[in-house]
Order: sequence, then C-alpha cells, then structure tokens
Amino acid sequence: MTRPVRVAIVGAGPAGIYAADALLKSEVCQDPGVSIDLFERMPAPFGLIRYGVAPDHPRIKGIVKALHQVLDKPQIRLFGNVSYPDDIDLDDLRSFYDAVIFSTGAEADRSLDVPGIELDGSYGAAEFVSWYDGHPEVPRTWPLTAEKVAVLGVGNVALDVARVLAKTADELLPTEIPDNVYQGLKQNKALEVHVFGRRGPAQAKFSPMELRELDHSPNIEVIVNPEDIEYDEGSIATRRENKQANMVAQTLENWAIRDAGDRPHKLFLHFFESPVEILGEDGKVVALRTERTELDGTGNVRGTGRFTDWDMQSVYRAVGYYSEELPKLPFDVASGTVPHEAGRVIAGDEHMASVYVTGWIKRGPIGLIGHTKGDANETVACLLEDRAAGRLAEPATPAPEAVEAFLESRNVRYTTWEGWHKLDAHEQALGAAQGRERIKVVERDGMLDASGAFVPAERPADV
Repeated sequence: MTRPVRVAIVGAGPAGIYAADALLKSEVCQDPGVSIDLFERMPAPFGLIRYGVAPDHPRIKGIVKALHQVLDKPQIRLFGNVSYPDDIDLDDLRSFYDAVIFSTGAEADRSLDVPGIELDGSYGAAEFVSWYDGHPEVPRTWPLTAEKVAVLGVGNVALDVARVLAKTADELLPTEIPDNVYQGLKQNKALEVHVFGRRGPAQAKFSPMELRELDHSPNIEVIVNPEDIEYDEGSIATRRENKQANMVAQTLENWAIRDAGDRPHKLFLHFFESPVEILGEDGKVVALRTERTELDGTGNVRGTGRFTDWDMQSVYRAVGYYSEELPKLPFDVASGTVPHEAGRVIAGDEHMASVYVTGWIKRGPIGLIGHTKGDANETVACLLEDRAAGRLAEPATPAPEAVEAFLESRNVRYTTWEGWHKLDAHEQALGAAQGRERIKVVERDGMLDASGAFVPAERPADV
C-alpha cells in the first residue's frame, strides 16, 4: 500500500481522540502514513467533557487542551453534526476507509428496577447532567420545585448531581453554564439533598478530591451520620489496599464527628440504605423507601428487614450510564457494550473485518477519562496487527475528498475542526461580555451558524 491508511473514528470524545493519537504515534504513521476522519453527532467535539462534566469542574475540562493538540495534527479531519447511521452508516464507512473504530461512549441512564421509578419527579442523572451542561437534544427547562431531593448512587456522577442541586445559581454563574440553566437554577427550591448508598463508606466510588469539594461551598453543609461509619474485614482490606478508598473513608469519618454548621443548604450522605421503592401520590413522588443493610464480613451487605420512608419530592438515579445500540453491529444488552476481543468487534464467532471499538462502548461506563487511553492503545494495536497480516478490507473509494462529496450529496450540514475554533471563539466572546470565561451555546442551529458549517446547496425545484 503506497497511500496512507484511511481510518474512520465514530465519536469525537476522549476515547476517539485517544485512538487517533495512538495511530499518529504508531510506526505506520511514518510509512505509509495515516489519514484519520472523526465523525461526531454533535456539532462540537469532546463528547463527555463538553456534555458530561459538571460546569464547576474546570480542572477536568482542562483535558480539552491536550485533546486540542491531537486534533490540530494535519492527518486528522473532524466531521461534526454527522449522525451514525442516519447520515453515514457502516457500509458507507467501509467503502471509504480501511478500518472503522466506534467510540460512541454512553449517554443514557442505566435502568433501576424498583417500583415507582416511572413517577413524575423520578429522573435519570444523565438527563439532568445533559440539561445543566447545555446538551442541544434535551429540553431547555428543568422542574426544580422539590425542597427535599434524593440522589441514588455513590459515584462521582451522584456527587455532581447533588452538588449542582445544593449550590445556588449565583455560585455557578462564573462557570460556562448557558443562560437557560442559570435562570432554571435560580428557581431551584431544594434545601435538602440526600445521597443514598447501599453499602458502606469503604465501598463508595467517589474520587477523594470530588468528595472534598462538596465542603468548599459556603452554602452547603455536608452531614454524615456517625452510625454509618462502619467497617468489616472486607472493608478494612479495601482501605488497606486502595489508597483512594482509604482517603474517602477518612474524609467521611471527619465529617461524621464534627459539629453541625449553619450553612443554609444541607447535603446528607447516607450509607447502608438500599432503595426498595419510590412512593407516590397522584402520580408524583412523595417519598423514598429504603431498607437498612449491614456488612456481611466481605465488604458486601445484606438486608436487615428494617425500612425507612424518607419524605422526598424528587429522586435522581445515578446508577450508571448505558450505551445505545449501534445498527449493523452486535450488542450485548446486559452490559450495554459491543462484543469484542481486545477491541476487535465479534459477530457470532467471528471478527468483523476492519471494525473495532474503544472507550465505554467497548468496556462499559467505568473508570476515569484517563483510563480510556489504555483502551485506545489496545484497540489500535489490534488494528495495526490486522493491517500487517492483510486482514483489513480494501475500501472502494479511499480518496479523502470522496467523503466530503458523499456528505454534501446527502445535504448533511457538517462542521469541521476549523469550525470548532470559530465556535470556541464565539462562546468565549459571549462570556467576556459578562466577565465570564465562556457561555456555552445550546441550540444546534446556533452552534452550526457560529461554526460556519457547510450549508447544503438548494436543489432546483422539479419542473
């Protein structure tokens, strides 16, 4: 092969960009070279960093700077606002590229099978995160009338949801939140936010830094019940073997023994409370019922048969994300992932030639953003191994300009990497006018206009 190896990556979040970076750092990039196109459903890149990280966490959003350096490379093109499979499907991609990597992540909420989950006032955390992060495909308003709110789960997403609900709108105003989110949060009635975990402090999945940040707000009083500070042999072993788990447990212990303060909003962290039912009246949430659990010696818990009804007007489940099924690819419904071996997609008992996965669609929504690099390296190594062995299918039309012609023939209004720079500058200018770093544009058309997106030519009317 004398031409560059052509690779399509579907999904321009961290997982997809890390895969592109791995290709650029490989020997094949030197000879015969690589040509990489990233396809992204949103008009802007960066996936979960733009639409999944809380706005008051600019430290995490700083990862974008490193991703910028990858996308700035001349071997990479970005096609934003291009949806798989509506605008381009697997057969189309195979006709243009030697290999296709899917890195579509996970945006939906994992289901929770408890009675009452369908009640008005019961929400998925991912829905709420998408709202406050200005996702163009969610409603512009959010019902924030509950004074007492429950959050189910003890991971970082649960902390994000609880923190945003407990903070004031003015605390969040210096961040990049869109105007509609600020106006919505100004109407927030929440005075108490209760986070519930089924197991104990040693099993919480919080990051130590994110947990400590709860206590930095002048408006949030974090409260931990001393009776919830309990460990068994399994828990002690976890603390001994896992530095982060030990730091989390220490923070919770310190909060449990301190005197209560007088900050206006209360954020309770409850452990050993397993949600069993959401109670309703007239179709609306009025309470959460939990069963008290106890440690069994291994770090796991069992029910005690003691139940508590907590007065709540809304419940958010933060029990994990779930990936959408991708047409023309196999899918494991239980795990919400595409079956694979080291990133090679498996259909039945065979590898699908030239088709790969990386990121959460590959391994499920676990780990931090940085863990995605290892996924990408493994997947790209398999792709390059298959190329060396002659197992990649030859595309019919590998010329880079064929892709642009195809999208334009479909009247797809796509954005580019140059367009992202325009949108980025536009959002920063909006922020500068109000003394803020950035104000995020929410509407899809607004993003496309600011990006200078390709505008399909009007077709002549039929004569």
